[in-house]
Amino acid sequence: MSDARPAPGTEMIMQWRKWDGSPHWRHECVYLGSDRWGDWIGQPVGWRSARPGREFTADGLNVTLVPAGREDFALTVNRDHPKGMRIYIDLGWDVHWSDDPLLVTGIDMDLDVVRVTGERGTWVDDRDEWAEHSAEYGYPPAVMAHLEALALDLEEGVRAQHPPFDDATADAWLDRLAALDLGPGGQGGRSAGRA
Repeated sequence: MSDARPAPGTEMIMQWRKWDGSPHWRHECVYLGSDRWGDWIGQPVGWRSARPGREFTADGLNVTLVPAGREDFALTVNRDHPKGMRIYIDLGWDVHWSDDPLLVTGIDMDLDVVRVTGERGTWVDDRDEWAEHSAEYGYPPAVMAHLEALALDLEEGVRAQHPPFDDATADAWLDRLAALDLGPGGQGGRSAGRA
């Protein structure tokens, strides 16, 4: 695990896998910097996310917090998401910077905390996938208990908009990402980070 960080504006990759080691989402990103909450990476409009069998390009700016001092979630905040999704938290395991300072890796643990604008609000998502995969992959009981409790804590924090789940914290990083004025599709992002 590397303590080195790239210079702000450097293209990089965030690579998720599943508990059994199979590949999951791979996001082309750019390093933005850090604050008291951890490291922030961004995905400009038109940059690619892909997993086996599916891919898309970002319709709006988004930033992801890789929290300092913990490895059990990553917080993504969107601006101008076409479906009104403001917050998407991936609960994870072993979420960290790899030995390659251009690569963040983690295990996607199915549960997500979502906040959308409008009546639907905030909720814990993908409980069905969590139940299915816990049986299929044999998640350890201690890991399951930790993440189930964390999902409820994060849901509460998002509802209350406690930092870093408030709008102001992420908006500052979204503004930084917008100021970089990066075009669609990172030039080196597709090859940055070896996963």
